[in-house]
Amino acid sequence: MAKLYLIGILISIYFLSSMSSCQPGQDIKTAQYAVNGQKIYNTHCKNCHGDKGEGLGLLYPPLTDADFLAKNRNRLSSIVKNGLDEEIVVMGKTFNSKMPANENLTDIDIAYVLTYITTNFAKQKEIFSLEEVQKDLKDHK
Repeated sequence: MAKLYLIGILISIYFLSSMSSCQPGQDIKTAQYAVNGQKIYNTHCKNCHGDKGEGLGLLYPPLTDADFLAKNRNRLSSIVKNGLDEEIVVMGKTFNSKMPANENLTDIDIAYVLTYITTNFAKQKEIFSLEEVQKDLKDHK
């Protein structure tokens, strides 16, 4: 058990160092958010949206469309927390499958996972701060 824990720590350190050295403009806080977000993504999002955010045909949208993510940035927190039950267009394709809510995720969990998605899949540089997530959740109940 201790060996698995040590391996997990080493992988996290490697991921942190590779992110901060390979992606210019990202600071250590962004890397920390993204590492934590990857764990949340793997647990709650990967089954539908894929390993690399590629989505699944016309059933589940990709999370790689930087334009969609930027245009909808102020409501992404609400989508993650409360789910989505409306038609959306991502990368020119229409999706209307219902996304379930993730009500058990904390505000900081949402900041982590959105930072992971936007910095890794959409190659954006700005993190989702806890304050931004809290404001967005308040504004989009």
